[in-house]
Amino acid sequence: MPEPSHFRRILILWIALSVIATPLVVILAAPGLPPGDATSEAAGQVTDNTVLLGIATPIAALLVVYFAYALIVFRHRGPEPDEGVAIRGDNRVQLTWIVATAAIVLFAAVYGTVRIFGDSGAGGGQGPNPIAKPSGDPLQVQVIAQQWAFTYRFPSFGGVETPHLELPVDQDVEFHVTSLDAIHSFWAHQLGVKADANPGVDNVAYARPTETGSFDIRCAELCGLFHGHMFDTGQVVSDSSFQAWIRGQQREFAPATRNLNPYNRGYLPHPERRAG
Repeated sequence: MPEPSHFRRILILWIALSVIATPLVVILAAPGLPPGDATSEAAGQVTDNTVLLGIATPIAALLVVYFAYALIVFRHRGPEPDEGVAIRGDNRVQLTWIVATAAIVLFAAVYGTVRIFGDSGAGGGQGPNPIAKPSGDPLQVQVIAQQWAFTYRFPSFGGVETPHLELPVDQDVEFHVTSLDAIHSFWAHQLGVKADANPGVDNVAYARPTETGSFDIRCAELCGLFHGHMFDTGQVVSDSSFQAWIRGQQREFAPATRNLNPYNRGYLPHPERRAG
């Protein structure tokens, strides 16, 4: 009895599994992945994850089919052989592997570069001189990290500094992330924003909230004993609600604002404070 074409069998099984699994992953699973669609940056990250999962699913399907087929069909039956079957290289397999992996890597590199430069930095910190910027005049918010809390300063509203964060919906926000002591990381999960907070550094990140609601803020860099306590809940509200809130903050913190140092995009801590 002639040996069946194992390659053809594996190919058919792989195509069948990929045709079934890829749409299920891309259409059903991927759109529900975090961080959601609360901002244009977060929605862009979900899109990117969907594309990457769409690429990864057929690759995972190939591995599953190959190993399952090998375990079932090539499982040795009978007494143990003295030596394994000699295996020689196959130029076709090697060439296919090189071309396929090179194409996937190049596509991911080009796609990732285009997405980063096309989406205001995709929610990540770009340092003090960002390349990808939104058009228009965004609301500037300075995020000041310190052990163990974030505060938020609004230079366009008299430099008032608040202990909680509210943002207007449908308006670009320009975060200036810095630190007063140790290294922290500002992670606004649902906004799709994550930027390191370093002393003396102005790390700029952008986001455009597209729906009202709350979002979680956490420090994503181990920064000392009470690192786990360094969290807050921010709010995205309507423009009128934001204006009312920020005016209230200006009145409430007017005495403190008068005694604050002049607004600066980066602060150099004293040596004892840098040490935490």
